Amino acid sequence: MPVIVIHSLAHAVAALSAAAEAGRPVVIASAPDAGIYAGPGWFGAVLRTAREAVPGAQCTALLDCGDDAGAAMAAIRAGIPAIVFAGPADVTARLADIATKAGTKLLSERPAAVLDLGDPFFFFASPDALRRSCRAVFNAE
Repeated sequence: MPVIVIHSLAHAVAALSAAAEAGRPVVIASAPDAGIYAGPGWFGAVLRTAREAVPGAQCTALLDCGDDAGAAMAAIRAGIPAIVFAGPADVTARLADIATKAGTKLLSERPAAVLDLGDPFFFFASPDALRRSCRAVFNAE
């Protein structure tokens, strides 16, 4: 599945709209360390709202918690489906056990993105331009 990095609700809706139009699943990922500075509450709200806006889209969501075990635990408690945690191996092992029991997938490495909507152009782009940029990801594969 292609990974698209989102930074806002508009980005998430554009990625899900493009995926639905293409009939393909997508991974919407947060920016690096977003679990630390934006938090799982923000990410969960963006995810829920985007899924409500585009109910036909198939997606997996991934919140990057960097090396902050507290942010990772908060994401697990918030029901975020998948997280990235890049902390020490012993902490990763304990978090992986907790995540598994909670139904959260824990990755120790961030997957490569095919598109990062953090470019300044995308902050001012219209919803249609965002969707077209995301749709290009599916047309290129």
